[in-house]
Amino acid sequence: MEITSPAFNNNEKIPSKYTCDGAGLSPPLKISNVPQEAKSLVLISDDPDAPMGTWVHWLVWNIDPKIFEITENNVPSDAVQGTTSFGNSVYGGPCPPSGVHRYFFKLYALDTMLDLSSSTQKADLESAMENHILNRAEIIGLYQRQ
Repeated sequence: MEITSPAFNNNEKIPSKYTCDGAGLSPPLKISNVPQEAKSLVLISDDPDAPMGTWVHWLVWNIDPKIFEITENNVPSDAVQGTTSFGNSVYGGPCPPSGVHRYFFKLYALDTMLDLSSSTQKADLESAMENHILNRAEIIGLYQRQ
């Protein structure tokens, strides 16, 4: 399984339009080689370099495993967004206080759908995913405020 972005390459800079310095749009993501037996996909985007611990930027689950892309500033139909470290259930762009931070976009293929509300946070999402992960992939984007 693979996740890529036409907006940035792995371990390269995320364009500012996808950050708090720009429009704060979610970046376009391309998905390939999802296991045939997958029932759903989960996307977790977080920053492990945040000063107060890992900062969650986006949680999306019950993504149709047959999709091949998540377009810019879009959430796949019927997918559910969870509560981020910003306290809401939408994408929050990179906005590091200092230095270069790494932003992980982690994709998981699951053998089930998840029955979770939009108030679900990362720890509960990961707990619900436990023992259901068929495959995973990730892309890392870098960002430093100017």
